[in-house]
Amino acid sequence: MTAGHGTNIARHQDRSREPLTVWYDGACPLCIREIALMRKLDRRDAITFTDISTPASTCPIDRQLMLERFHASENGRMLSGAAAFAAMWRAIPLLRPIGLLARAPAVLAILEALYLQFLKVRPHIQKRLKPID
Repeated sequence: MTAGHGTNIARHQDRSREPLTVWYDGACPLCIREIALMRKLDRRDAITFTDISTPASTCPIDRQLMLERFHASENGRMLSGAAAFAAMWRAIPLLRPIGLLARAPAVLAILEALYLQFLKVRPHIQKRLKPID
């Protein structure tokens, strides 16, 4: 097999993957800002961003659980917390190295510990941010 042929197979495999889906709280000023940045960085449109802030939106699991923690679906697998962030980073070329690094269990454990600490201060940050129209 030639190197070029292997590259074509890898490209085909990337295209055949399910798109990454990210669920976010569209009523949260912090979340809106984060997602706006990720949309700008997602130049390949590899991520489907779904606002779950309204009761009319569809959630694959309990809405309250999804609003309490960040969730994503990568290749049909539901992820939350740091693992969901890492999946999103892997879909964005600029952030992909960090997302790949997070596949190491020790790195993911550290990121999850940091995420849990962030969840404690998130309400205070949200209160200080002005709503975005």
